[in-house]
Amino acid sequence: MTPAGEALPAPGAFDSHTHLDIMGLPVPGVLAAARAAGIRRVVTVGVDLESSRWSARCADEHDDVYAAVAVHPNDTGAVDADRDAVLAAIEELAALPKVRAVGETGLDYYRDYSDPAVQRDWFRAHIGIAKRTGKALMIHDRDAHADVLRILEEEGPPETVIFHCFSGDVPMARRCAEAGYLMSFAGNVTFASARPLRDAAAAAPPDLLLAETDAPFLTPVPHRGKPNSPAMAAHTVRLLASLQGMDVAEMCARITATGARVLGPW
Repeated sequence: MTPAGEALPAPGAFDSHTHLDIMGLPVPGVLAAARAAGIRRVVTVGVDLESSRWSARCADEHDDVYAAVAVHPNDTGAVDADRDAVLAAIEELAALPKVRAVGETGLDYYRDYSDPAVQRDWFRAHIGIAKRTGKALMIHDRDAHADVLRILEEEGPPETVIFHCFSGDVPMARRCAEAGYLMSFAGNVTFASARPLRDAAAAAPPDLLLAETDAPFLTPVPHRGKPNSPAMAAHTVRLLASLQGMDVAEMCARITATGARVLGPW
């Protein structure tokens, strides 16, 4: 039995957002453990140009790894002087076949690592890259719901928008659903203190739900406090199934179909 418990039933599911580079473990072993838990694919996500290049290479080297590339909002201030060159390099990476999303980009008003105005400028630029390359937009949104939604509306969203580590309440989930935005829930939805998140997950349309780890962060219960890994997305999938009132196999099928629709072809 893996740390994720019994393997998810067929067709399994996938981890829509992880950081294989930050985990610092051999990728083949991480992927083998994920497969043993029923997590068939992973999306490894860049947070700056270096990690975005790493993610694109990793996806190219492993059949069941896909990449997302961007500059995280907390890192935008550090590279703003080289804005045009960095964004051009991100756009070049985003055009690669196994890069399936532009992210994680967005706004983070919880930390003050980058000026909010700089974050907003880079967010708008990433929206443009997603639209020009035809890739999904993967959003980091922390304490910034109103501005994220406003900028998406002003710029015009790409066809696929994914709120990574969804952090909103039921009204936010309903606003996202009305716009057709996907909501990806991480291991923190399993925390005892996460009642508003669980309510949001229960209220979201099942075809707009994804599961992720954000590994090595946000390890789900019952392993909270230990390093996270893609295999543990299985815990979140099971909880989402319970919140939606469906069996785990049906939730796996929904997540797999949604992944193929918005990030595929697999």
